[in-house]
Parts: sequence; C-alpha cells; structure tokens
Amino acid sequence: MAASSAGAPLPSAPTWPQLWRQPAFRWRLGGILGGLLALGAVIPRFFAFIEARPGVVLPDPVLAWLPVYEVSGPTFGVIYLSIVVALVHLLPRPARLLRALWAYGLLHLFRLFTLWLTPLEPPLGMTLLHDPLVDRFFYASATPITKDLFFSAHTATVLILAMAVGSRALRWGLLLSAALTGLLVMVQHVHYSYDVAAAPLFAGLSFWLAGRVARW
Repeated sequence: MAASSAGAPLPSAPTWPQLWRQPAFRWRLGGILGGLLALGAVIPRFFAFIEARPGVVLPDPVLAWLPVYEVSGPTFGVIYLSIVVALVHLLPRPARLLRALWAYGLLHLFRLFTLWLTPLEPPLGMTLLHDPLVDRFFYASATPITKDLFFSAHTATVLILAMAVGSRALRWGLLLSAALTGLLVMVQHVHYSYDVAAAPLFAGLSFWLAGRVARW
C-alpha cells in the first residue's frame, strides 16, 4: 500500500477552465486587476505629493563606497526580461499567477504606506533612473520621481516572481536577477542600501499575505 501511494502521480495544477468555473476565483482575479488599475490612477498624484514634501538624507556607507554610474538600460533589461520569463511560466498556471498578482498589489500598498510614513530625500549623488514604460505610459510628468524610497520595489517585484514560479531552476535564475537589480539600483544611487536590504522582507510579507487571499 505504501509503495503504491509513493508511486502515485502528483495531482496536476488546476487549469484555467477548471478555476474559471469557480466564482471565488473570478472575484479574486477581477478584484486584483481592478485594484491594480486603481493604483495606476492614484500613483501619479501620490508621487506629486511625495516629491513636493521635504525629507531626510540618510547616511549610507555602502553607497559612499560605490561609484555612481547611469545603468537604467541594464536595470530595466534585467527587470523586464525577468517579468517576461516569469509570465511565460505563470500564465498557464492560473493559481500561481493569481497569487503573484495579489502579492504585487499588496507590495504596492506597502510601498505607498511606507512612502507616506517616512519622508526621505534621495541618496547623495543620485542619477535619475529612466523606466522606458513607466515614464511614457504611467508617469509622464516634467517632475521625475526621486523619492521612491524606504524599500526597493524593483528588487521586491523580481523577488515576488521568484517565489511565485514553480520551477527550481527558474526560481534561482530570478533570485540572481533580483540580486543584480538590487546592485544596479545602488550603483545608480537611486536607492539606499537599506532599501535594497528591506526588499526581501516586504516581498516575503506580500507573498505570504497573498497566499491567504488567493489560496487554492
């Protein structure tokens, strides 16, 4: 009996047709997609407030040691390649995709809350980070974003993708991408080293909470 149980095939992950028949799945998917659209509408005004508010410059011996370079291209190359690769893996796996979407939404709620709570100025020597998609479609403003601080959402996003995928090899690849993203945003001095160090905490918390909301 034990031998036959050990040799039994593992249950397959639920498919889109299977989950789509469940109203709870449709509500959770619609809820997070609507929430992300609402966040996209709120963020430009929120950052206009954050950028106008005076803050504090933190001492950072790690950044003081790192030379400053403009690395927007490599940074977003790593980030967007990670997103594309992860989506190719997640799209056929709706339960994993739903949890990743909720984790991403919760991450941005933490992001807005911590930004509101802690007025900070950008690190000394910061070079503007140019996101080719966000700058064009979501925050087309003459005032650049320089105070998106407290934790690195770029790094945390890639970490969420690493936690969401099911392939061990892909997870390790995404973890390396997250580490590289954290290094690059520090090289450009757009984030304090503390922000990068805090990214795993907020990514892990968001993914854990998402598992409670999008449990399947």
